[in-house]
Amino acid sequence: MSFQDPISDCLTRIRNGLMRGKKSVDVPFSIFKSELVNVLVNEGFLVGSEKKSVDGKDFIDVKLKYINEEPAIKELKRISKPSLRRYSGPNDLGAVKNGLGVYILTTNKGLLTDKQAKASNVGGEIICEVF
Repeated sequence: MSFQDPISDCLTRIRNGLMRGKKSVDVPFSIFKSELVNVLVNEGFLVGSEKKSVDGKDFIDVKLKYINEEPAIKELKRISKPSLRRYSGPNDLGAVKNGLGVYILTTNKGLLTDKQAKASNVGGEIICEVF
């Protein structure tokens, strides 16, 4: 099965798993998706992740996080899409939900949150918004 937008598929699997109350979800492995999940883990939105192999296919086992039986991620939205890319400079990034959420950007220094990108004075493509 081919996906037109594998990043959106990854975010949708996480969002659907949280809505259904799952403990973990499997996402097809790629280095970019692995880095994206690691950023979400480092920001405290997910518990952790682990690379697994099933029948010769690699997957990322994403452990979902709940706080008082409510999902830690309230909103997970894809911003830059294959049909419409969104780029931003470090000074153009606004606060997400008054600073409670983050943008995840792909920059020349790797995947960074909006706060890290502003501190490093780099811009890039806005991948998603997490709250």
